[in-house]
This record gives sequence, C-alpha cells and structure tokens, in this order.
Amino acid sequence: MIREPLIFEISGEGKRGFRLPPLDVPLTKNLLDEVPTREKIKGFPQVSEPEIVRHFTRLSQTNYCIDIGVYPLGSCTMKYNPKINEKVAGMASFSSTHPFVPLKFSQGSLEILKTTEELLAEITGMDVFTLQPSAGAQGELVGMLLIRAYLEDIGNPRKVVLIPDSAHGTNPSSAHLCGYTVKEIKSNDRGTVDVDDLAQVMSEDVAALMITNPNTLGVFENEIKKIVEIVHSKGGLVYMDGANMNALIGHSRPGDMDVDVLHLNLHKTFSTPHGGGGPGSGPVGIKSILEPYLPIPLIERKKEGLNLNFNRPKTIGRVKSFYGNFLVIVKALSYILSLGPKGLNEVAEIAVLNANYIRKSLEKEYHLKYKTSTLHECVFSDKYQKEHGVMNIDIAKRLIDYGVHPPTMSFPLIVHGALMVEPTETESKRDLDMFISAMKSIALEAKEDPGVLKSAPHDTYVRRLDETTAARQPVLKWTSKKVE
Repeated sequence: MIREPLIFEISGEGKRGFRLPPLDVPLTKNLLDEVPTREKIKGFPQVSEPEIVRHFTRLSQTNYCIDIGVYPLGSCTMKYNPKINEKVAGMASFSSTHPFVPLKFSQGSLEILKTTEELLAEITGMDVFTLQPSAGAQGELVGMLLIRAYLEDIGNPRKVVLIPDSAHGTNPSSAHLCGYTVKEIKSNDRGTVDVDDLAQVMSEDVAALMITNPNTLGVFENEIKKIVEIVHSKGGLVYMDGANMNALIGHSRPGDMDVDVLHLNLHKTFSTPHGGGGPGSGPVGIKSILEPYLPIPLIERKKEGLNLNFNRPKTIGRVKSFYGNFLVIVKALSYILSLGPKGLNEVAEIAVLNANYIRKSLEKEYHLKYKTSTLHECVFSDKYQKEHGVMNIDIAKRLIDYGVHPPTMSFPLIVHGALMVEPTETESKRDLDMFISAMKSIALEAKEDPGVLKSAPHDTYVRRLDETTAARQPVLKWTSKKVE
C-alpha cells in the first residue's frame, strides 16, 4: 500500500488554494487591523486546492467505519445507523433550536423529549425516565446517586455495593464515586451470578447490587427475580446496567424483573452513532420510590403545555447543562417510531440469531470458556491459538488485513484472551459469512504460519506498533524526520 504523505511533505513554496481578484473599490479600512493575526506561521503548509482535497479524501478512505462493513465490537453494540435518523435530526427546527429559547417557543422540542421518556418507560417497564445523562457511564453515576439519596433519606446510606465479575467495567467506578466500597460477586460455571454467594454476602450494609443483564458474556441472568428478591429482602436496591438491551427489547422488560434503576444507551440500543468519544446518551429509568430524587429539571405535562419543574426539594441536582444530548435523543426517537413495536421485536430476535450463528460457526476454531447459550454477543478466547504462540492481539491485527474491524479484546476479564463478538441485528448473512470466513482462515494460519499473524497487519498505512510505547510516549507534533 502506498503511504499517504504528510501535508507538510506535499507543501511547496508559493502554492495557493485560492486567488482573490484585485480590489475594485477604494480601501478605507482594513477590517483585520484590530484583529491579532500572525503575518506568517513558520512551516505552515502551502498547497493547492486539488492537493488538499485529495489529501484529506484519501485519508478519510483509510478509516474503517460502520458504513464500510461489520463492526463486531462486543459490549459496544456498533450497529448501522439509518440515514433517516440523521436527516430528521438535521432539520432546522431541531438543529437550530437554541437552548435558551423560552418555553412557549420550545414546546415541540419538549414534546420530543417527553415522548421519548414515555416510550422508553413503556419499552422497559420502568415508571419514570430522565434523559439528562449524556452517556452510559454518567447514567450509572446518576442511578447510584439516586439510590444513595433515597437510602440517606430513609436514614442509612449504607456502605457496600455488590458487583458481579461479569458486569460492565465502569460499574465499580460509579459506585466508588458515590462513596461506596465495592465487593465482587463471583460467577458460576454458567457465567451467571452465583445466587448462593450473593445470599451469603447480602447484608444490611449493602446499598445495592449493580447487575448487567444480559451480562458481558452475552448470558441472560435466568435467576434475576430470585437475585432481586435476595437484595430486596435486606432493604437493598437493584441497579441494572441496560447497555445490552439490544437483546431484550420487545421481549423482556427490566421493570418486570423488579429492578429499581436502569440505564439505557441510546447510542447503542436505539441506533445513534457512537465511538470516537461520542456523542452519547444514557437515560435513567426508575421505579416510583426514587422519583423525588430525579435530577432537575423534570419535564411535566400541564394544561397550558409542557413545563420544566425545578422546584424539587429532594433532587440530586443538575447532572447536565440544559437537557441531555438533544439531537441524539431525536435520532433515537426516529429509530423507535420508524421501527414500531414489531420492528423492535425483530431487533432483538435478529441480534440474538446473528450472534448465535457466529458462535456456532466458530466454536470448533475458537475456545468457548462458557458453554451456556448466549444472546446478542459471544465471547471466544485465544486458548487454542496460544498453543502456537498466537494471542488475541495477533488475531485482531490480522483481521484488519482481511478488511474486517477486530472485535472487543481482553474483556470481560473473567475470560483470559477474550475475543468478544457482537454482530447486532443490522448485519446480513453475507457479511456474517465474510467475518466467519476471515476468522476461520486466521485460525488455520495460527497453526500453519503463525509468523504472519505476529507481524500483522501488513496492508495498512501503519504496521504493527509498540502499543505500550505509543500510549506512554505519543508523538504529538510533526517532525521533518522521515516516517518509516
């Protein structure tokens, strides 16, 4: 592959991307005189318009994205995003609305928010939602703040939060930020919560259990009602991480499982773009006992229209400026309404079917620590390939040569050398077969020619990096030294 040169290498003295015609009126004042501008920037690249357009176009074509192919990041749910969602969110009535517009001129936007809250409550079985959290991790934090506020209000905030070893990695941080000590609950041989272990450690010092369901192995916690009963019996609350709702929508509702708090990821389950740092949205649904503590403001329906209520004495306060990531919410509502109940049912059905098709197709080539049936994702390991000196990082790098984005690696931590695959419902059988074929070819290479994996990728602009050095000593500025 030909390496795209740096823009500094394309630069040539005197090149220009534009030329203005001579001034045809008298110059009375230079509007830039009062603006602090540099006359010249040392080393600033000088390129023509075709050169700069082609340079950045070629760079854009080196980037892998969901519009190119399957993006099987387990736990992240990187599904294809229908373009109608983007078109709706790009309408001037949404994209040009200023946050400080008076309420009487914001009724349409407030209706979008309130309708989304109500639909999410119906889909999940929770009583009330807030759309303010701007990501799943912030949703976790808000959920735990609500639990703490409630427990403090009844006289005892308690000390401990229980978290299964199969939970999402941000759960412990959310608990710690709320002043709790974390205690881990071990998984059983099915990959689900060990109910006996939970019963032994559950006490009146425990504020909550934070459980991911389906968990990060893609396994549904089939004893969830018993788990919730054990926690409630000692006065604790149950927080459910709903990042994996892609497997449940239309078929199972967390509210019916009696959980007290749930966060969703609109940028996962409800198909708005995510990755690269955002944008995200992590709405929180709660049962009615926690309603007094919800962050302000709350959107309320009044006879005169929709209103924002700030007068809530027990609130945990503001968690986001204005009201959440509005355009992400618009896209999610577009997704929900365009699919409708039948379409949402099919989302879960196809997501589960796709994941199990991959699981069954690759179970001979890649080790499965847990043999339990999975839902929307499956977790392989590199155990078979390690016999030939090949690790999951080598498999991932080699997949790039096959034109496929690697799956999530080394997570969950209870599976050593993990390769966590989530195809979502948006992938066709053709694309799944391409991924399976690539994985099978790599498994064969690991046996017959492991060296080709250890030096992969071979067909990219940048070859195998020293990732530790790259993370600890990043090169953040251009140098004239030739890049190899």
